[in-house]
Amino acid sequence: MVALCVLAHTPFGGRVTISTHVLDAQRGRPATGLAVRLERADGTLVSAGETGPDGRITGWDATEVGVYRLVFATGALAPFFPEVVLTFHVADPAEHYHVPLLLSPFAYSTYRGS
Repeated sequence: MVALCVLAHTPFGGRVTISTHVLDAQRGRPATGLAVRLERADGTLVSAGETGPDGRITGWDATEVGVYRLVFATGALAPFFPEVVLTFHVADPAEHYHVPLLLSPFAYSTYRGS
């Protein structure tokens, strides 16, 4: 249900974009009002927000290549999973990183999208 776009400028001058889209598989709709945090691997908060009517969050900035986490507060949609954490590595500042989340009450999946 969540889609977010993160724009990052690396020390090398490249631009890293990160997006996510969370779909509620039970309802077949994007999530609205879902809290999401973008963190560095060490737990440092980069940004936080809630998904809008289209299930998206856009415009977050990251500052460097490295390991990041998207932390989704999913308990209202999937009580068995009160929180889903997707950890991923941003290696190339010239690439776009799309990290979708497909959520249902007792399962979730993700993959690197395009």
